Amino acid sequence: MQQTDPPPAPRPAARPTGLSPSRAGDFMTCPLLYRLRVIDRLPEPPSAAATRGTLVHAVLERLFDHPPAERTPERALGLLGPQWERLLGERPELAELFPDEPEKLAGWLADAEKLVEKWFRLEDPTRLHPVERELYVETALPSGLLLRGYIDRVDVAPSGEVRLVDYKTGRAPSRDFEGRAMFQMKFYALVVWRWKGVVPKRLQLVYLGGGGDVVTYDPDEADLRSVERKLEALWEAISAAVATGDFPATRNRLCDWCDHKASCPEFGGTPPPYPLPLTTVTNPGEES
Repeated sequence: MQQTDPPPAPRPAARPTGLSPSRAGDFMTCPLLYRLRVIDRLPEPPSAAATRGTLVHAVLERLFDHPPAERTPERALGLLGPQWERLLGERPELAELFPDEPEKLAGWLADAEKLVEKWFRLEDPTRLHPVERELYVETALPSGLLLRGYIDRVDVAPSGEVRLVDYKTGRAPSRDFEGRAMFQMKFYALVVWRWKGVVPKRLQLVYLGGGGDVVTYDPDEADLRSVERKLEALWEAISAAVATGDFPATRNRLCDWCDHKASCPEFGGTPPPYPLPLTTVTNPGEES
């Protein structure tokens, strides 16, 4: 009988120290998912779709190492193999996605090639001059709330205007979900504004899935102040949940892809024992 490695053990429980766009989105989508990822830190197996996104992001990042005239589709496609090998070296567990399945791996890489080729129909890299790629940003709001994340690309025009760009390997969302998708970019814009004192002129989402699409939004200070208030309220809700251990599960359209159904009451599962000490939260008008 073939021996299989045991699943990785969860890392030690952690108390939340700040917000990223992904974790903010987790709590808004399903508080229990936020808890399992941030506090319980349950491991999640690698997914082919997410890994393909990581690979495509790496190729688009590295393409800008070359002079503008050399940023061709052929050059970009030539980066796929080396970047895949680099990812495997950094994360050997990714090899489990295609164990002894060369045809499946070839098809997966072909899909990544299509995404890269589509990008060239949406943007012209020979005319782009990013000042930053995969930029880690972090700032603390006046309240002390720490915001952090990675911006795929930062462009600065000769006039000094800033554009923040994020690549998405999925399809562009419908109008009903477009605002939710742009929330991530407004989050980054708020961080840049509070960090550098500059309101980005444009926020841009480049969707490589489906027929491809570019969605833009031009924020102003009022937009970013509204996002700041929303994040402060969200952090208050997270802090209250951390204190009480109350992280309800919320059924949503992403449940089909969730790795934690065994820990979710909505699917007959049971969350692990809450690993942080509980405190009593009193209402403001309540006597202590």
